[in-house]
Amino acid sequence: MSKNKATIAASFYASMSISFWGISFVSTKAVVDTIDPYTLLVLRFAIGALFLFMVLVLKRYPLFFPLRYLPHLIVLGVLGVFVHQVIQATALITIDASAAGWMISFSPVFTVILSMIFLHEKMTFIRTAGMLLAIAGVLMVTNGGSGKGPDFVMSMGYLLMILSTLNWAVYSVLLKKLRIPLPSLVVTFYMSLVGCLLTMPFLLRSRGWEHMTLLSQGEWAHILFLGVFVSGVGYWYWGKALEVMDASKVSMFLYLEPLVTLIAAVLLLHEKILFVSILGGGIIILGVTMVNGQAISAFNHLIWRRK
Repeated sequence: MSKNKATIAASFYASMSISFWGISFVSTKAVVDTIDPYTLLVLRFAIGALFLFMVLVLKRYPLFFPLRYLPHLIVLGVLGVFVHQVIQATALITIDASAAGWMISFSPVFTVILSMIFLHEKMTFIRTAGMLLAIAGVLMVTNGGSGKGPDFVMSMGYLLMILSTLNWAVYSVLLKKLRIPLPSLVVTFYMSLVGCLLTMPFLLRSRGWEHMTLLSQGEWAHILFLGVFVSGVGYWYWGKALEVMDASKVSMFLYLEPLVTLIAAVLLLHEKILFVSILGGGIIILGVTMVNGQAISAFNHLIWRRK
């Protein structure tokens, strides 16, 4: 495959991942009022791992790997699957899905912060202005969700979403930096398996299976979507995109996620979207674009140094 075709394919994979992840906020929001986040995560990780296992068998991919890569897979599973999804599912108990979608677009700002920490990059005027704009946009979204400003519980939900963006930036760097010589499908399968095993004790402690009988057919459909397309196909395709494109370029596709979430939230959850929230989301993306535009080369250096 030529480089141009490979880039187009990688762009397609990244776009599909972002589309699934954008809708995931809506599906998670639709379920967390009935079951607790840990029960939801056990179900979606188990479904995702089973789906990926079936694909591996059909494609006849080897399931065994050198044990020296076991710590790598555990770290990726903990950060990219367990921690990331627990934080987001907990946040969505108190905040709207559309607000979560806008907040996740803040993630590329942390690419600059990582570059500054590890490469001692200087803060330019454009970067400073972009960060201030992005922060202002976040404040508009967090204060515009209810029209009156968030209370303490909602504020914690927004804080968790900000933490999830930092966690995702670290995960994307590690996924590219560790360079595990395994197909992305195999890596994604073991990550989902790790996520399922880590959340299982929480399910047992909360007796989460007792709440599963309360789920409606529509809620089960959301869980199946989260398991197959979000935990399974989404992570798999994101890994395939990172095999071809730099992490900083792939992260640019995150700008599409809030739009997908917004459309899905209006159509599926009938959320009322305030103009101030849309304006704040647009300001976030503008600020992040200003910040990330100058940081791509530095971030590439961060990922590829000592290659």
